[in-house]
Amino acid sequence: MIALEFLVVLAAILIGARIGGIGLGVMGGLGLAVLTFGFGLRPTNAPIDVMLMIVAVITAAACLQVAGGMDWLVRQAERLLRRNPRQITWYAPLVTYGFTLCAGTGHVAYAVLPVIAEVAREAGVRPERPLSIAVIASQVAITASPISAATVALLSLLAGRGVELAHILMIAIPATLCGVAAGALVASRLGPELEHDPVYQARLAAGQVAPPHRGELQPLPARARHAVAIFLLAAITVVLLGSLPALRPAWQVDGQLQTLNMASVIEIVMLSAAALILLTARVPAEQVVKGSVFRAGAAAVIGIFGVAWMGDTFIQANMAFFSGEIRATVAAAPWLFAVALFAMSILLYSQAATIRALMPLGIALGLPTPALIAMFPAVNGYFFIPNYPTVIAAINFDATGTTRIGRWLLNHSFMLPGLACSVVAVGSGFALAHLLA
Repeated sequence: MIALEFLVVLAAILIGARIGGIGLGVMGGLGLAVLTFGFGLRPTNAPIDVMLMIVAVITAAACLQVAGGMDWLVRQAERLLRRNPRQITWYAPLVTYGFTLCAGTGHVAYAVLPVIAEVAREAGVRPERPLSIAVIASQVAITASPISAATVALLSLLAGRGVELAHILMIAIPATLCGVAAGALVASRLGPELEHDPVYQARLAAGQVAPPHRGELQPLPARARHAVAIFLLAAITVVLLGSLPALRPAWQVDGQLQTLNMASVIEIVMLSAAALILLTARVPAEQVVKGSVFRAGAAAVIGIFGVAWMGDTFIQANMAFFSGEIRATVAAAPWLFAVALFAMSILLYSQAATIRALMPLGIALGLPTPALIAMFPAVNGYFFIPNYPTVIAAINFDATGTTRIGRWLLNHSFMLPGLACSVVAVGSGFALAHLLA
């Protein structure tokens, strides 16, 4: 019976990922219906707190985008890259990592990818190198961002073990940066030099590659800088309140002191930031929901809603089996759970959905909290199959043709930098968890 239930879960994930967009979420809902009405499983509680936190964060990020804040950040990134064009393979991933760290979503990388491709070509650097690791860095930074949906999901799951936001960031940020450095080292050695690349030379000979051209930049309104300042201040506030619980309001409830939980902190702070951006930037509120950031975030919320609810229901209903059959194996080799997280993220195309779907199992199996945090970067596996939007975007932005999908599908430009980043990030996480224990 468990095998049949698992097949339902797997089929819902595979079909939902193939549909794309909100398909993952609604297929999760359909899978939950089959488990509930067909197999008689009792549904668990829907992940409402996680969804509300994500909605608050994407609302603030979408307001930032409409106010021109994203464009302002891209301008600053372009200036940095053009000052150091020969080192773009090292600077580009730091730029996309920083964007995601502050914005909480890897989709902000779309704006800077064409800049990276153009600057690399102007400097004679093979664009595949900076583009590949820049995409990987924009995704792995999600597991280091204090306001990302994945971090929020992990924090909510580990809060019962006394974990604060600072505990996650102390491991996740340095571990992912080590992973990005390893990925950049691997990327810097990808393929022949641009002048010797046969694909690029063929495109040049056929006139398919236009000469580099920079359009005239239009001045951005002052409101763009103000919006960035408000958004960054909100992110810093979340980090401070998460790291220092004493700064949060507390009340006496039934004789016990209760401190404001981090779910409420994130929701209040980010909704307030969105309101301040709207008030100071004076942008039409109806434009916020039309932006790419809001649309992508809304799809993520629906995905988490359906898939996480279905996954929780399946795991909790069969916890006795998982505890008895898997506990000893995973306890003896915790890194195997990291492999499971990586594999699940390939299917789900969402770090947050992966955390919500699989991390409860790791908690139920009794894995140590530091180990679970160390394995957090393992959920960045959806570069493995090259059909994620940022991967496709990077390929399309590279006019030289060096960033590409190989003949055998998996031998694409992002595979080696992505694997190096993931392995080193998780390994560094375990080392840091051991040192900080």
